[in-house]
Amino acid sequence: MITIRAAQDRGAANLDWLQSKHTFSFSQYYDPKQMGFGTLRVINEDHIAPGYGFPTHGHQNMEIVTYVLQGALEHKDSLGNGSVILPGDVQRMSAGHGIQHSEFNASSTDSVHLLQIWLLPEENDLKPSYEQKNFDVDTKLGALKLICSQDGHDGSVTIHQDVNIYAVVLPPENMVSHSLEPERVAWLQVAKGMVKLNDIELHAGDGAAIEQESVITLTGLVQDTEVLLFDMAT
Repeated sequence: MITIRAAQDRGAANLDWLQSKHTFSFSQYYDPKQMGFGTLRVINEDHIAPGYGFPTHGHQNMEIVTYVLQGALEHKDSLGNGSVILPGDVQRMSAGHGIQHSEFNASSTDSVHLLQIWLLPEENDLKPSYEQKNFDVDTKLGALKLICSQDGHDGSVTIHQDVNIYAVVLPPENMVSHSLEPERVAWLQVAKGMVKLNDIELHAGDGAAIEQESVITLTGLVQDTEVLLFDMAT
């Protein structure tokens, strides 16, 4: 069973400096039917204007993954980490029992486009931690590249939840398949471009909940198509 979450149905926050789309309920947007999927709680697509961002604020008991699509995002946190997140980078911040951080567009001239993803942790009140790795586009071209996993295998970023997150860049007519084990579900998020999920056409910003499917296929439909796939325990 595949249930589509269309891009145009998402919640929104429109500020002078921030254009944000919320796949699931977040901040001022609330829909009791859209509270997440499995352990996936937030997928926000943000466009942040040059020189702007989120001042220091706190989080607790959430696994936060940042995936930059265009531009550069500057991160600082109370653990002493400071970095600039670029396209191809995957940042995981485990808020655990509490962490403070800020995120700002690192450019004074160009906007930054990113996905921020929150997942519920396997255990509350973990020690806060941070990790960032780069995954070159060649590793994702025409192949599902594991970017996050519970045990950090195959060079992926370690995340404190039973989830495997894959990224793939699909040129037109390029196809990949993925098998789902029994008792596992998946979420597909189209970051850029257009993709066919089995026989369903999806556009940038669309998401899809995938349940009771043993195999799915993804086919690129236009240039620069980029997709994230979350394979999760139920």
